[in-house]
Amino acid sequence: MTTAVPAVRNAVRTWLEKFEAGDTVLVAVSGGADSLALAYALSVEAQEFAITVIGLTVDHQLQAASSAQAEKVVQQLLKFGLKCEVKKVTVDIKEGLEASARKARYEAIGEVAEQINAVAVFLGHTKDDQAETVLLGLARGSGTRSLSGMAHHSGIYVRPLLEITRIQNEAFCKETGLDYWNDPHNQDSQFARVRVRTEALPILEKTIGPGISDALARSAHLLRDDADALDHWAQREEIHLDLLDMDCTHLETLPRAIRTRIIRTALYAAGAPSGSVSADHVSAVEALICAWKGQGALNLPGGVKVERISGRLSLSPHRP
Repeated sequence: MTTAVPAVRNAVRTWLEKFEAGDTVLVAVSGGADSLALAYALSVEAQEFAITVIGLTVDHQLQAASSAQAEKVVQQLLKFGLKCEVKKVTVDIKEGLEASARKARYEAIGEVAEQINAVAVFLGHTKDDQAETVLLGLARGSGTRSLSGMAHHSGIYVRPLLEITRIQNEAFCKETGLDYWNDPHNQDSQFARVRVRTEALPILEKTIGPGISDALARSAHLLRDDADALDHWAQREEIHLDLLDMDCTHLETLPRAIRTRIIRTALYAAGAPSGSVSADHVSAVEALICAWKGQGALNLPGGVKVERISGRLSLSPHRP
């Protein structure tokens, strides 16, 4: 027997200890090794804490046998005592298949979590997923927050397996007799994450040396600490500001990492749609502060108008 079973169970137990007897938690299960190992470990460890665990499998209806796979997950979880719900979703492909499926999945998870009054949603992301996220962020030129990867705990979402590898989860399943599913999409090279997993990371391991995934995950952890500290600093500044009318001289004295965070927050406060503000938008606004040459007003997502008037940065919400 390997150390996989105690490692996974201990990782799960550490997070269950943070909740109270009588709580209900939701676990998202695709049927893959990671989520199946997580669900099984939860079913065992939650008993001691008198916590109710309910499974959820989201049927994206993107593969011919998706409903059969969803039913298989239901039956697997029933075998070790977990009730499992199936949520069918229709994926509206607007931002690429992978991103659109993720959006539909999280919306479904959020709906079910609210319906059952879950205090937390457990997700099966691993150390390998974390490494892939960081490498993708580097390739896209992302900032500190994106490079910090996924948090162990964010809102209602808990990711207890971020220190566990995919290989450990597969070993866990084999040792506990769980028949896990290999999603064909996880081998489809049209997805950037799959190319990172099957091509980029193996090449890095071969040319630079072993331990790349561990190093990337460690970097994510360190960067998250930095990003959290910078966010906190920016939030303390924002308390004293009117985000729709700010003094440019004061903003210019702030470190750029703080200034750009305040700009982003201000744009969303003025009505920019969630996720719509890009680095280019922030840079254009910053130029009104630090590289003022009489530029005209900026028209940004959500109809937000930004202009410099008498040394002040003015943001005007969209008015129909």
